[in-house]
Amino acid sequence: MLTQTLIKLFNRDLNKLKSEIELYNTESNLWLTPEHISNCAGNLCLHIVGNLSHFIGAQLGNTGYIRQRDLEFSRKDVPVNELLQQVDEVMEIVEQTLSKLTEEDLQKAYPINVFKEDMTTEYFLVHLSTHLVYHLGQINYHRRLLDS
Repeated sequence: MLTQTLIKLFNRDLNKLKSEIELYNTESNLWLTPEHISNCAGNLCLHIVGNLSHFIGAQLGNTGYIRQRDLEFSRKDVPVNELLQQVDEVMEIVEQTLSKLTEEDLQKAYPINVFKEDMTTEYFLVHLSTHLVYHLGQINYHRRLLDS
C-alpha cells in the first residue's frame, strides 16, 4: 500500500535531514544567509518540521499542533540537538498517522484546500514527500557551499 512506501520515504529523507544538520562543521553556519540565499539550513529544517507537523500531524492525525509558519523562517540559533529532536518527533508523528490511513482514506479529498483546487489525500501526501526532498537538496547545497 502507498502508505507503507511513504513511511519508508519520509523516514529515509528525515534521517537524511538529520545527517545533513549533523554534518555542519560549525553550528552557527546553519544560520548563514549570505547575499542571494534567502533561507538558511536551520530555517529550512524548522520549515520541514512545521510543514509535516501541520499537514500530516494536525490535519490527518488530529495531534492538535498549531502551526506558526512565520517562526519557521524567523527563528534563529536553535541548538542542533533541539532541531534533531524536532525531526525525531515529526518522524514519529508521520509514521503513526500514515500507518492508520486506509486505501479509502487516501482517495478522499484532503481536509483543507491548499492549492485552491480539490485533491486527494494520496496526491497531497506525495506532494509533501517531494516538498521535503526539494528542501533537503537546498540544505545539502547550503552546507557544501557555506560550511567548507
